[in-house]
Amino acid sequence: MTTAETPARTLVAGVGNIFLSDDGFGVETVRRLGRLDPSRLPPGTELMDAGIRGVHLAYKLLEGYRTLVLLDIVARGGPPGTLCTIDVGPRPPDARPAPGPLDTHAMDPATVLGLLHDLHAGAGGTLPDEVYVVGCEPLDTADGMGLSDPVEAAVDPAVERVLDLLSRRPAPGADSVAQNN
Repeated sequence: MTTAETPARTLVAGVGNIFLSDDGFGVETVRRLGRLDPSRLPPGTELMDAGIRGVHLAYKLLEGYRTLVLLDIVARGGPPGTLCTIDVGPRPPDARPAPGPLDTHAMDPATVLGLLHDLHAGAGGTLPDEVYVVGCEPLDTADGMGLSDPVEAAVDPAVERVLDLLSRRPAPGADSVAQNN
């Protein structure tokens, strides 16, 4: 429970593989957020370069964050560099990976969130009340380092989108929009 003196904790996590070109979008965006003057982030906000460590991210979330913002590529068929904000909400995702060995190097946001709910069921902890994905349409996810030009151009707008999202988070229990492009 948070009080006026204790701000609600927020985790902003960049996920993706920097060795797969545009898949490094989330990591680069959280890196740029980390270079900002700390006063631009609301109190209680933590940044995490989760990279391909989805299991570590899921366990970290059990420490009690009110809000989670994931930064990652999201292929939806739009022009490369197109940003989207998806309000996932606190429920487990409908699309879950089939049971079996966990590939920790191929964990997309849905897999991380599914694992988080499974861990919560077995180990307890507190699930976030709010979960958002700020995604970017990739151009190239082949082997290679560095973002393509359209995805690179989307990083600074994604930083601003995260700052805007954190500054206008709804109060707990408020209705939310399912998706905001």
